[in-house]
Amino acid sequence: MRSAARLSAISCALLAVVASASASAQIKIGVSISTTGPAAAIGTPSKNAILLWPKEIAGQTVQYIILDDATDTTNAVRNVRKLISEEHVDVIVGPNTTPNALAMVDVAAEAETPLVTLAASSSIVEPMDAKRAWVFKMPQNDSHMATILTQHMAENGVKTVGFIGFADAYGEGWWREFSKLAELRKIKVVASERYARNDTSVTGQILKIMSANPDAVLVAGSATPAVLPQKTLVERGYKGRIYQTHGIGTLDFLRVGGKDVEGTFFPTGPGVVARQLPDSNPVKKVGVDFTRRYEAAYGANTMTQFSADAWGAYLLIANAAPQALKAGQPGTKQFRSALRAAIENTKNLTVPQGVINMNPKDHVGLDQRSRVMGRIQGNKFTYAYGG
Repeated sequence: MRSAARLSAISCALLAVVASASASAQIKIGVSISTTGPAAAIGTPSKNAILLWPKEIAGQTVQYIILDDATDTTNAVRNVRKLISEEHVDVIVGPNTTPNALAMVDVAAEAETPLVTLAASSSIVEPMDAKRAWVFKMPQNDSHMATILTQHMAENGVKTVGFIGFADAYGEGWWREFSKLAELRKIKVVASERYARNDTSVTGQILKIMSANPDAVLVAGSATPAVLPQKTLVERGYKGRIYQTHGIGTLDFLRVGGKDVEGTFFPTGPGVVARQLPDSNPVKKVGVDFTRRYEAAYGANTMTQFSADAWGAYLLIANAAPQALKAGQPGTKQFRSALRAAIENTKNLTVPQGVINMNPKDHVGLDQRSRVMGRIQGNKFTYAYGG
């Protein structure tokens, strides 16, 4: 009897320990973004949005570990290794740039830890394979944005265009999608140039573009480095239309560009201009709600493409967490695997930048509801077209 009583007592104690561990289970989310370096103008609004993420998801407390990659691929890989091996995170959010994201894919996949990126290029999640099965992407694919951008060009009489883009995966991704769609819309690309994010002059490239006398010029860059080609075009007296990509959606772009970027057309997520969207737009309510939350913390007209993407990452993870918790506790391989599967099967989730419907072959899940055309007017991002 004494032995039975002792076993019963031990069993009760073990159950109490298990129950206590379960009750104190904590979801750990690692973040690696660029808060310094050339992409800091992108990473800072992302971090600002992340600081607004709730401290509880699906009844579990959440710990956020935020690291800066300084816009450097070596740092990005070091960060993801640290988050996985030392912090034992359940999911990673970031980075902001395509080169850093591509560098992180192998590490996340090897550790079987979901990676929700805030970088734009479709090459991060395509073509789908065993490694990319662990990777998801919040920003719209370049093809989404290039479609509405070339449509706007065609409808506004643009017959010839010059292209200048980053000499990296972001610029090449845009060149691939834009050149294909421009050809379909009978828009002739008469010049194509590249430059590095940290270049201080693009005069040679701009002179070559201007010598072709295009009706419009597309700058395929992001954040403040995207200002340089446009400023050079203005300084050299170019009078045609200037287009940029959704990568410009930062307050620093407006500050550095000033009057030289006034009138610029660019594709963007609907969340960036949420208040100006037609009431029929399915994203407007969620976009306006987030804009109000963000501006309450950081001031009027501070919400950007990149803060909206980061808020969408939280909504994506929070939507998947309840399903993942049925398979295992945070901190376990079972939870990470189930979280990956739940994210992959996200259906009809409205985020500030669109409506997400993912599947095993599509780890973005956005459609035409994910973009509109914007225009810079009065040193602000404004709604121009679509949606």
